Amino acid sequence: MKRNRWIYAAFTILIIGMGLGSRMFSSVLPDTVNTYLGDSLWAAMIFTGCGFLFQKMKTIFTGMISLSFCFIIEISQLYHAEWIDRIRDTSLGGLVLGYGFLWSDIKSYTLGIAACAAIELLALGIKKRRCM
Repeated sequence: MKRNRWIYAAFTILIIGMGLGSRMFSSVLPDTVNTYLGDSLWAAMIFTGCGFLFQKMKTIFTGMISLSFCFIIEISQLYHAEWIDRIRDTSLGGLVLGYGFLWSDIKSYTLGIAACAAIELLALGIKKRRCM
């Protein structure tokens, strides 16, 4: 399998927009959605970013790398030193590194990456049927 980098770049940009939008409109969204949506979209962005970087990697491995990256970032939130907290205090640093460890984030990352992997596998299945 070889992923189309343009498609994955476009999806990454689209997901970033959706993630920022989910923060802007959080007051309108139900609490259940607010709890998981932003972090699920962040993980989806990591998946599409990995898909962009690793064009030929199987979906399962792309998902595992993405999930590992997300988990490492989340676990890093247990570490608080002045230098990293200063980075987290910036808008970009807070979006990338987060602020504090939450189990709900782990669940969100898993859901976001599982959804992306399922969509990719579904798209591959449809593509294979068309080629037959």
